[in-house]
Amino acid sequence: MINQVALTGRLTRDIELRYTQSGTAVATFTLAVDRQFTNAQGERESDFISCVIWRKSAENFSNFTHKGSLVGLEGRLQSRTYDDKDGKRVYVTECVVDNFALLEPKGTAQPARSKPQSRPAQRQSGDQFRNSDPIDISDEDLPF
Repeated sequence: MINQVALTGRLTRDIELRYTQSGTAVATFTLAVDRQFTNAQGERESDFISCVIWRKSAENFSNFTHKGSLVGLEGRLQSRTYDDKDGKRVYVTECVVDNFALLEPKGTAQPARSKPQSRPAQRQSGDQFRNSDPIDISDEDLPF
C-alpha cells in the first residue's frame, strides 16, 4: 500500500509546539495549499491541511518557521478519532510530516508580529564587495 503526501504551501499561523507527558515534542499547524485551477470568478482557492510533526523535527520546524512561511512537506495521511468534552465523536484526518524543506531564504517573509526591517545587515568580514559601486555590463559583454 502507498500512503505518501507531498505538499507545498504557507503556514496559516505560528506553530503550536507542545510536549507529551514523556517529554516528546509535537507540533501542530495548518498549511494553506493553492489549487491548480481557478473558480468561476477567476480566483484561485486554497485547501487548508492540518499537519502534525514529531520529536526534534517539531522543535526545528517551530524554531525556523512562522505564520506565512513557505514550506515543502513530505509525509503520510493519517486518520484518527476521539471523543470531545461533550462526548461527541470527532474524526480527524491530518498529514503526519516526516520531512520538511524551507522554501524561501531566511528573512524573506517577515513574522506577522514583528515590524519589517529596512535591510539586513551586511557581513563585515570577508565581503570584498561591501562598499563597491555597481558594475555596468551590457548584453554584448555577456558570453551567452
